[in-house]
Amino acid sequence: MCGIAGYCNFKGEFLNSEEYNRNILIKMRESIAHRGNDESGEYLRSHIGLSHTRLSIRDLKNGTQPIVRSFGGKEYAIAYNGEVYNTEELKGELIKKGYEFETSTDTEVILYLYIEYGIESVKMLNGIFAYAIYDEGERRTVLFRDRCGIKPLYYTVFEGTLIFGSEVKALFEYPSFVPEIDIDSMREIIGIGPAISEGCGVFKNVNEVGYGSYIIFTDEGMTEKKYWELESREHTDSYEETTEKVNYLVSSAVNMQMVSDVEVCSFLSGGVDSCIVTALASKYLEKEGKVLNTFSFDFSGNDEYFKSNDFQPERDKPYVEKMLREYKLNHTILECDDEKLFDHLFKVVDARDMPGMADVESSLLYFCSEVKNHNKVTLTGECADEIFGGYPWFHKEEFFNAQTFPWSINLSERTKLFDEEFVKKLDIKEYVKDKYEKSIKAVPHLYGESKKEAKRREISFLNLKWFMTTLLTRMDRTSMYSGLEARVPYADHRIIEYMWNVPWEYKCPNGVVKGLLRDSFKAVLSDELLYRKKSPYPKTYNPEYERLLKNKLKEIVNDNNSPISAVLDKNKTLDFIDSPDNYTKPFFGQLMAKPQLMAYIIQINYWLEKYALSVQGL
Repeated sequence: MCGIAGYCNFKGEFLNSEEYNRNILIKMRESIAHRGNDESGEYLRSHIGLSHTRLSIRDLKNGTQPIVRSFGGKEYAIAYNGEVYNTEELKGELIKKGYEFETSTDTEVILYLYIEYGIESVKMLNGIFAYAIYDEGERRTVLFRDRCGIKPLYYTVFEGTLIFGSEVKALFEYPSFVPEIDIDSMREIIGIGPAISEGCGVFKNVNEVGYGSYIIFTDEGMTEKKYWELESREHTDSYEETTEKVNYLVSSAVNMQMVSDVEVCSFLSGGVDSCIVTALASKYLEKEGKVLNTFSFDFSGNDEYFKSNDFQPERDKPYVEKMLREYKLNHTILECDDEKLFDHLFKVVDARDMPGMADVESSLLYFCSEVKNHNKVTLTGECADEIFGGYPWFHKEEFFNAQTFPWSINLSERTKLFDEEFVKKLDIKEYVKDKYEKSIKAVPHLYGESKKEAKRREISFLNLKWFMTTLLTRMDRTSMYSGLEARVPYADHRIIEYMWNVPWEYKCPNGVVKGLLRDSFKAVLSDELLYRKKSPYPKTYNPEYERLLKNKLKEIVNDNNSPISAVLDKNKTLDFIDSPDNYTKPFFGQLMAKPQLMAYIIQINYWLEKYALSVQGL
């Protein structure tokens, strides 16, 4: 994995101020150097500047970017972030066509594919990626992003110049382009967040390349095009054939993602998703006589303070121990204490450039920094719940029938601490309604399917396009902040495409949540691991963490200079801080309840301070 940045203007002449423009590229690159600082490089021509910071995973000696090649007297350059897992297959095809390779990187393969097949070559890639290609002959720069939005790519057009980067912070290193927000920025943060609307960069005039899309920038302007969409069709495989296909697809994805010139590890929560990935990765390494490194996460004090609830009925630790009895693994248990958890709330904003998933994200940020001390690449179990139907909103009537985003039903929870005039101005209800209805209209329904199956398809679509991408953003920023590459086998587009059309009676046979996934791997895990009740990502229940949150939020609300205090209702907020603790009424997802709402407000305030943003007068 890496970080990319750059800018393009076909009416410009950057070489007239070469040193000045190189310094801009260096500053952009340095702002995202945490994504990988093994190597770096810049590329500057009359109309284009590209910058790259590298985390070396493949071809450790010859993979410096940007990569530049000339064909037919015209120059092509690429700056790329990601991993393409079918590299060898694609490389073989290019060699047959006469291409000669100077490296063994996937970057060179992508560039040659573009030269041979053009823009639509992106459809040939299986992987996670975001990249920019400059095409001198066509006088265009093209920005590409993977099908699920696993790798980020932000951009703006400022004074006729296309500016882009892996993270928003890189854009602000371009001269005179400064952070600003508008009312829609706060609607996103308060009404939608920590999810973000597709294509939205939250900051004013900042956008993100859409999932499965590319942007073409030329003399005439900019156009964006989708190259990948879900297609609905009748599922004709039997249940037995479906389990065989799921087994093949998931196993294939894991095996492809084990390819690396450095050792790959895995996150092992003890849940069925991560246990399957870990088991398959362990079997892969076993053939080479190697033992897989695995890591599980917990919080200091949870032995004493853990509270069972509907969303988190039990702890993961006993199931990790069962997994260790079934597979030979080199396992490390990582714990996060309350001080670190609190401190990393602010680092999340530094990493993400906006508020995140409170301590659900700050803990992962800390854990990733610890894993990086052992490995540079990890496999995760992310995305299985969205694809195989694991969340409660697939099952419980209150979520299933909600005419809004099912992970964020009660909007009043989000606005209850804010000043009434500000809440009226935000008009969150209408903003969210508009986003929801536009998403529902985009669902590719299947003719003739039942009303209930159509609703499940809608929920699946919302999960893939909203909730899953939120978790993938969390995974990218928390891992890449420490230069750790996180791979997500379940997000292989072949799995998503196949599962999109599998009927619910197969996904959840006899009412068993994710029963299809479990049945597909009976030969890999014991029933004890396969059929445990779902328990999401762990969090702390230590009252010391809440004490830190309450003290900080009181400090903010009592400080008239804190930017968020201008729109908070002081009395409501102080009453909320002193009210009884509530872990069972999330304002987002399954885990973000009262402590997380306090943490989220703290993050918003820090974000406003960090970027010198004002909410007054919006």
